[in-house]
Amino acid sequence: MANLDEPVRAEIEIAGVLHALSDATRLTVIRQIQDDGERLCGSFEVGVAKSTLSQHLRVLREAGVTRTRCRGNQRWVSLRRDDLDDLFPGLLDVVLSAVSQMEVAS
Repeated sequence: MANLDEPVRAEIEIAGVLHALSDATRLTVIRQIQDDGERLCGSFEVGVAKSTLSQHLRVLREAGVTRTRCRGNQRWVSLRRDDLDDLFPGLLDVVLSAVSQMEVAS
């Protein structure tokens, strides 16, 4: 299985990244990757169906927020932290900090 299509660094746009980060489920996915590192697609602890999770992972990948690596019949998801930090310095830190604060407050 080949790796899935994702934008090269020069094609990542702020509007797409902000859209991808505008959903609570996708923010949960990003936080889990940040906390645990690369994860299997099916290992995310989110309260949605597998098909819905697949759509969220697609949005993140197509926006350039994550990278999906295929190995055999498994798909591993990681953050494109270096690319995002170079293009939009501090953005992920601010978003992840806000998510953490919201979780503490609730």
